[in-house]
Amino acid sequence: MTVTTSAPVPVLRDHRIPADGVYEGVRVLDRLPTGAEERPYELFELVPQARTIGAEIRGVDLSRPLTDALREELNRALLEWKVLFFRGQHLTSAAQRAFARNWGELETNPLLATGDADEVVRFDKAAGATPTFENVWHTDVTFRERPALGAVLQLREVPPFGGDTLWADMAAAYDNLPREVRERVDGAYAVHDYLPGFARFYPAERLAPFQEQFPPVQHPVVRRHPETGRRMLFVNASFTTHIVGMERRESDRLLRLLFQQAHVPEFQVRFRWQRGDVAFWDNRATQHYAVNDYAPHRRVAERVAIAGDRPF
Repeated sequence: MTVTTSAPVPVLRDHRIPADGVYEGVRVLDRLPTGAEERPYELFELVPQARTIGAEIRGVDLSRPLTDALREELNRALLEWKVLFFRGQHLTSAAQRAFARNWGELETNPLLATGDADEVVRFDKAAGATPTFENVWHTDVTFRERPALGAVLQLREVPPFGGDTLWADMAAAYDNLPREVRERVDGAYAVHDYLPGFARFYPAERLAPFQEQFPPVQHPVVRRHPETGRRMLFVNASFTTHIVGMERRESDRLLRLLFQQAHVPEFQVRFRWQRGDVAFWDNRATQHYAVNDYAPHRRVAERVAIAGDRPF
């Protein structure tokens, strides 16, 4: 009779990494909500730029009025891909505003420099210019009760290198949270305030007059998209200060983990601009990051934002 013995299980040295970091490994990358129907596009060519976010639209002239059918297809593409890119449009400021108005009323932002109309925010970056919202992941104006639905950005002047913009898919960010983290944030609310983001580059005397106009507001940590119903992470490092009802240290620790989700490459698309290019993004479903790596060259962009709804 032969007796077999199993080999002893090797003993490994302690190999833990610090807790509460970004998960490293296989990602869940679902571009569409569960059960959503995938349909072809009839009125333009759509070229995906990443797995879940970002698509270039070819064959559309944004200077021309949109038909109802074209507007519907572009909106479907926006919901599915979250940010759309249009090369070489060279829109006038009026045409850029007219295109954005197909999605609703335009909003103004008294905290930022404007172009030739109150609804146009102008980012004119040359050597020594105030940095504003570059080199930080954020969702626009979440300090408002009704943050922007979306934004249309056009590059008027492009540096010879650098100046890319990245967008992150916050539905994918939510999908990939550990189960125990999702359980903690589902149903939670967080406070958003304009001061943390703008205090990075404006002095107190510039910010103080707006404190009554923009008091702190509360939004769900996880919002539902009003058109698709999809759950999305809705906190950002520029404007979210703390989670309601949570001790400050615990809130800071959890928010830092949630902020890090935008940094995952699989959730992102990166766009290299050319002069006259336009990007149109769903502000409800994304964060974005403008890379300031082009000094001493100049970069000029103009943005038009579309008023949104109250997150739920």
